Amino acid sequence: MSTTSALRTSPRTTATTARRYGAGFWTVAGVFVTAMAFSTVPTPLYPLYQAHDGFSTFTITLVFAVYAVGVLTSLLLAGHVSDWLGRRKVMAAALGLELVAAALFLAAPALPVLVAARLATGLGVGMLTATATAYLHELHHADRPDASTRRFEIVSTAANIGGLGLGPVVAGLLAQYLGAPLRLPYAVFAVLLLAAAAALAMTPETVTRPATRPAYRPQRVGAGRGEPGYLAASAAGFTSLAVFGLFTSVVPGFVGGSLHHPSRALAGVVVFAVFGAAALAQIGTSRLGARTRWYLGLGAQAVGMAVLAAGMRLGSLPVFLGAGITAGVGAGVLFKSAVGHVAETAAPARRGEALAGLFLASYLGLALLPVGLGAASLAMSLTDATTWFTVVVLALLAAVAIGTRQSGPGARPHTAGAPPASSPLDPPRTPEHQA
Repeated sequence: MSTTSALRTSPRTTATTARRYGAGFWTVAGVFVTAMAFSTVPTPLYPLYQAHDGFSTFTITLVFAVYAVGVLTSLLLAGHVSDWLGRRKVMAAALGLELVAAALFLAAPALPVLVAARLATGLGVGMLTATATAYLHELHHADRPDASTRRFEIVSTAANIGGLGLGPVVAGLLAQYLGAPLRLPYAVFAVLLLAAAAALAMTPETVTRPATRPAYRPQRVGAGRGEPGYLAASAAGFTSLAVFGLFTSVVPGFVGGSLHHPSRALAGVVVFAVFGAAALAQIGTSRLGARTRWYLGLGAQAVGMAVLAAGMRLGSLPVFLGAGITAGVGAGVLFKSAVGHVAETAAPARRGEALAGLFLASYLGLALLPVGLGAASLAMSLTDATTWFTVVVLALLAAVAIGTRQSGPGARPHTAGAPPASSPLDPPRTPEHQA
C-alpha cells in the first residue's frame, strides 16, 4: 500500500513545505486543464477532416468512439497504478502519450493516423484523470491540512470539465483566424504540453513508494451488489456522457452544415458553452440537497435535449445554443450526483470496483449512443437521427426518474409510520436512527 508524504514538524520547515505543496496544487491544476483541453482540440476540426478526406458523420463518430475506448481501457488498466508508482510519474507518462498523439496529428490528416492519435489521446486521458484528481486531493490537504475540501472539489471539477470545454474554443479560434487549421492547434498544444511536463517535474510527490512493489492487477470492476439505486446511477452516467459525446462528435458538423455557420470559432464556442455550463452547474449546486440535485439534473437534461431537437428542426442557432447549455447543466449535475451516489453507498472495500463499474457504463454511453447516431445518419438526415437520439435519451431519463421514486437517488420521503426509503445519496443511518 502507498502512503502520502508526511510534513516535517519544525514550524519554519512546515510553512516552507506547505507553500511548496500549495504551489504544486495549482501547478497540477494547470497541467490537468492543459491535458483535458488537448483531448477536445479535434472537436471543431472534424468538419475540416470530413472535407479533406470525405469522411461521413458515421466515420467521425467511430473516430470519437476510439477515443472513448482508449479512455476506458487506460482507466481500468492504469488508472490506479499511481497509488504505488507515484502521482507525478504516472501523470508524466500520460503527458507523454498526449505528446505522441500531438505528433501523430501533426504528421498527416489521414484517417488511420487520426484514429491512432485519438486512441493515444484516450489512453493518456484515462491514465491522467484519476491520478490528477487524487494528486490534487493530497496536495490540498498537505497545503491546508485543517481546511475543508471545497477548494479541491471546485478546482478539480473546473479543471476536468472546464478543460474539456476550453480545448474546442482555443482550437476553433486558431483554426478560424490563423493558417494551417489542421496543424497549428496541435503545434500550440504540443508546446503547452511540454511546458506542463516541465512544470510537473518540479512538483512535490505525495505518494511514498512501498518497499515491496505490489503485484499488478487491473482495476476490479463491480456492478453494485445490493446497493439501492446503483443501476439508476449507471443509467444516469450513461445518458450524461452520451450528451457530452453528442456535442464533441457530430454537433460541430451540424453547426457548420445544417445551421449554415461554418465558423470553426463558433463551433468551438458552442462546445465550450455546453461544458462550461456543466462545470459551473456542478460547482453552483454543491450546497443543494441530494434529491434536489438529482431531479434538477434529470429535468434540465430532459428539457435541454427536447428543445435541442426542436432547435435543429427549426434551424435556429440561438434555440440550439440555449438548449445545449441547458442539457449541459443537466448532464453535469446528474453525472456528479451519480458519482456521489455510488461513492456514498458502496462498501469501503468495494468502492473502487463500484466506481469503476459506473465509469464503465458512463463511457459506454459516451461511445455507443453517438456511434448509433452516426450509423443512423447513413440512412436518414442528421436532424432525424438526432431526434431519435433524443427519444432514446428521454426514455432512459424517464426510466431513471421512475425507478428512483421509491428507493435510490431522489427517493421520495417516507410517509408517517412507514420505514424510510433508503437513499444512497444520504449519509448512512446509525443504529439509533434505524431503531
